Amino acid sequence: MQWMAVPRSCHTIHSLEFFLMHILGSRFMGMIPDMIASVEVMLKRWRNHEGKEIDTFQEFKVLTSEVISRTAFGSSYLEGQHIFDMIMNMIDIIYRNNYRISIPFIGKIFKSSDDIESENLEKRVRESIIKMMKKREEEATSGHLDGYGNDFFGLLLKAYHDPDNSKKISVDDLIDECKTIYVAGQETTTSLLSWTVLLLAICPDWQDKVRKEVLELIGQQNPSPDRMTKLKIMSMVINESLRLYAPSNYLARKVDKEVRLGNLILPANMEIYMSTLAHHYNPEIWGEDVHLFKPERFAEGVAKATNKSIATFFPFGMGPRTCLGFNYAIIEGKIALSMILQRYRFTLSPTYVHHPVHLLTVCPKRGIQVILQPL
Repeated sequence: MQWMAVPRSCHTIHSLEFFLMHILGSRFMGMIPDMIASVEVMLKRWRNHEGKEIDTFQEFKVLTSEVISRTAFGSSYLEGQHIFDMIMNMIDIIYRNNYRISIPFIGKIFKSSDDIESENLEKRVRESIIKMMKKREEEATSGHLDGYGNDFFGLLLKAYHDPDNSKKISVDDLIDECKTIYVAGQETTTSLLSWTVLLLAICPDWQDKVRKEVLELIGQQNPSPDRMTKLKIMSMVINESLRLYAPSNYLARKVDKEVRLGNLILPANMEIYMSTLAHHYNPEIWGEDVHLFKPERFAEGVAKATNKSIATFFPFGMGPRTCLGFNYAIIEGKIALSMILQRYRFTLSPTYVHHPVHLLTVCPKRGIQVILQPL
């Protein structure tokens, strides 16, 4: 069964770093209207559920897939959405077969229905992305587009056509990165929003505090970049939510060359796993109330929230390989939460069953049902 999450070369890593720097610049600010427009579409649907139960986890999945489709693929949004649907089907197949034992050689001869479907999806995703590439190239050649476009797909195409071989990426790199940005930009934000809403539904006092801050700083207007940076209480709540429900339970790294780590010697090519849960739930770091939702831990920022150092809080990883979706998820999360709190008060539904599972990210297996009350 095929998957795409590992970059193929250093050239691919270059493209990721380039995009990350780009979205932190002017293009990132240009994504905010698309994020706001997508949240408005979601809230329009919510009008039919006022006073009723709604599964916010499913709602946020739809929201974040639409946002990443628009911001990463721009004018090719509909094609991008189609590709995303196929990728999510592939992910479902992978986790359905996560513990299946296959026999070498035999598995290549006798393929299961999931194997066949996975290969078919992989082929269709590749064909769809190549079709998008050709369409963009034609638009650029005819002058209907400025270069290859300023969205993520356009940046990858630019790297694909780069005359400098040290910066140039292959078509396989480009296809893999299209698939990776979907996962990095969609799954992380869905996880962040879902668990934050759950915690605010359980703790109405903190929900009221964040709503008051939003109304004082933003009012009933759409969020703006300068106002969002001032949402201190919301930042505290998001950080505490990420501590309790980090998008991933662990970080995986591969050792390039032999290195000494304290009293240990790690050989080259060894894969190591660092538990996010072990650090985020360590009472020696966070105190004996480590299992409680206490956003005030982050009142003075991340660095002063622990008894140790910033290296004990890494919901999106740390260092040069920090998750690509980190800043993207935080900004989109703040926009969505602000616009929800401007309009609604929500409480946890009696039908909610707490069942976190780690698939691609930590998500609620049975959804997060809340009751919406318009303000």
